[in-house]
Amino acid sequence: MEQTHTLQCLGFIMDGNRRWAKDQGLQTYEGHKKGGEVFADSIGWVREASIPHAVYYAFSTENWNRSEAEVSYLMDLFREWLSKIDERVEENRKSDKKINVRIVGQRADFDTDLQEQMNALEEKNAEFPHPTSTIWVALSYGGRAEIVNAVNTAIKNGEEVSEADFEKLLWTADMPDPDMIVRTSGEHRLSNFMTWRSVYSELHFIEKHWPALTQTDFNDILLEYENRERRRGK
Repeated sequence: MEQTHTLQCLGFIMDGNRRWAKDQGLQTYEGHKKGGEVFADSIGWVREASIPHAVYYAFSTENWNRSEAEVSYLMDLFREWLSKIDERVEENRKSDKKINVRIVGQRADFDTDLQEQMNALEEKNAEFPHPTSTIWVALSYGGRAEIVNAVNTAIKNGEEVSEADFEKLLWTADMPDPDMIVRTSGEHRLSNFMTWRSVYSELHFIEKHWPALTQTDFNDILLEYENRERRRGK
């Protein structure tokens, strides 16, 4: 049964993969693997709920500072993730509810094969110009880096910009501001996520680690949003 909601854009800071693995007595990579499975499942939840946009913080600019072994494993995992997302896109052909996928961040930081995989996935979007949901995946993304990149573009263009003009220069130019940003694993901060776009976002913090998230939790998130009173500075 589809829930009634007014969400236009939902953000996820997918935190707690390593802590979940530790709690389960597993290796770190098992936590990331399980987190990837929940990520893939959640795309289906978003589509089922007909949420127009969802943005996932998958890998920050700071995450490159992790151990070489962990970063290497994460790159392999991203290849698997992108393949799973590709499967979801393939499912579009059989579903009335279509999804598009957008990758935002410093794409050039990744190996060539990963960049090609990202590009190929986005190219499929042309097949579904009016999707039910657009899934934004933030990879090598940082809110400050996004703003700095936009500033440098504005300087290069040599023109004074308004807030509206500046927003068009962001990596997330076609994405609405998140109505709600959800962070799992009990941390109460945004950690450089959607720095420009989060100014009026509702924030919701969940104690559960990301790999433990269920569809019931997702439905509770939608209900939590509907129970909030949004003032937007008024």
